[in-house]
Amino acid sequence: MLKSALRKQALNQRNALTKENLQSLNEKLLAQFKKLDLSNIESLHIFLPIIHQREPDTFLIIDWLQQQHPAIEIVVPKADFKTSIMNHYSYLNKEDLLNNHYHIPEPQKAKPFSGTPDMVIVPLLAFDKKGYRVGYGKGFYDRFLSGLTTLKIGLSFFDAVEEINDVHLNDIRLDKCITPTAIIDFKI
Repeated sequence: MLKSALRKQALNQRNALTKENLQSLNEKLLAQFKKLDLSNIESLHIFLPIIHQREPDTFLIIDWLQQQHPAIEIVVPKADFKTSIMNHYSYLNKEDLLNNHYHIPEPQKAKPFSGTPDMVIVPLLAFDKKGYRVGYGKGFYDRFLSGLTTLKIGLSFFDAVEEINDVHLNDIRLDKCITPTAIIDFKI
């Protein structure tokens, strides 16, 4: 399928979820995330959810990390829509976040993070069996991940589609994707 059709399909699937379905899927994503080996992770970049788009609730993961792995530095993005570049900040807490014009939570007083995270939790609308993903089409994460050897892990409520037909040279493949039922490894 083409990315445009997959975007539409994924948004429709998300919108069809009941509040109870959404909560259950988020809890299952967290349960799968807990299975990851975090022993060598010192910093982890994670997207903050756009609630009205029914994105996976990454605050569940953040809260769990802060409780179970307090030594891991949590890094969150702030998008510059004029330059289409993301800047990165050490996560302070929910009180430091303010929704931007697009309803994306962003840090306000957090200090910039200048290192390279060991793991990046990547947002997506859909992904295929080769590890390619469909986002909202702005390319923020593809630009950010370009050239990084960082472990790239997607979060999806739904299973992989067979193939994304219009993958571009600048599209960055995921290493893994977490769904409510599995952690799919694309390096195998």
